[in-house]
Amino acid sequence: MHPTDTIPISELAATHGLDIDPTTIVVTELGLDFRVAIADAEDGRSWVMRIPRRPDVTERAVVEGRLLSRIAPHLSVSVPDWQIQTDALVAYPLLPGSPGLTIDDDGRPEWHFDVESAVYARSLGDVLAELHGLDPTIVADTGIPMESPDEVRARKREEIDLVAAEFDVAPDLLDRWSVWLGDDRYWPSWTTVTHGEIYPAHQLMDGPVILGLLDWTTASVGDPARDFAFHQASVSPETFDATVRQYVDRGGRVWSMLAEHCAHLFSTAAVELGLYALETGDEGHVAAAKEQLEPHRG
Repeated sequence: MHPTDTIPISELAATHGLDIDPTTIVVTELGLDFRVAIADAEDGRSWVMRIPRRPDVTERAVVEGRLLSRIAPHLSVSVPDWQIQTDALVAYPLLPGSPGLTIDDDGRPEWHFDVESAVYARSLGDVLAELHGLDPTIVADTGIPMESPDEVRARKREEIDLVAAEFDVAPDLLDRWSVWLGDDRYWPSWTTVTHGEIYPAHQLMDGPVILGLLDWTTASVGDPARDFAFHQASVSPETFDATVRQYVDRGGRVWSMLAEHCAHLFSTAAVELGLYALETGDEGHVAAAKEQLEPHRG
């Protein structure tokens, strides 16, 4: 437990010079690294407060804060403006729009727009082309990972090996990943600035149009497919192709096996969960990782 877990949110905000109305606080507990609360300040402005769950996440937050300050002037969509940043609290004014995906009280996903919308396909293509078109030198000294194409691939192989050494992994998954890692056709020969977890829960929307992007914790200079993978797994091939066409029309660069590569990359979400479980040692995370890594078990 992080020390701030025992401090009322209104008191924590007050110690940072932010006077909020305690009756307006709405807390989201789903984040793995941060509790998130939204509340109205006494002046009427709404604020987002991110409260770290563990001391280690504050180190990554320092990097994220530097990144946000560098990329904000270069993007047409909104990103958080961290006006308060300490080891105990990150806070910024609420951005326009609302998340495209939320979780209801029973843990079920609630979609708030049509992911098959042609308008959404174009909006996502525009955002990704703009982000991936950023000059990596803008973020080179922020502390985010900066990887070459060979390093991206080698790291993915190392992560799979590490998880396979600690968990029982279904043989068909290991075979699939081995073929994928060994075939040059799947892999891009360049890297770009990436968000790392672009999916509707991190997208602030006005209907099917993206207004802003949240949660840049996983940003890097790396595989551009990271920002396409959830979309490829969630929509029809026709809608995915429409996004890719818009991306290319706006200057994005693609390769012939992008869709197939995205599908394989998305399948390694179980590996990411396994790594997180090993990092935290949390029994619930370990159990969830086991279920995903060996889905036919039992």
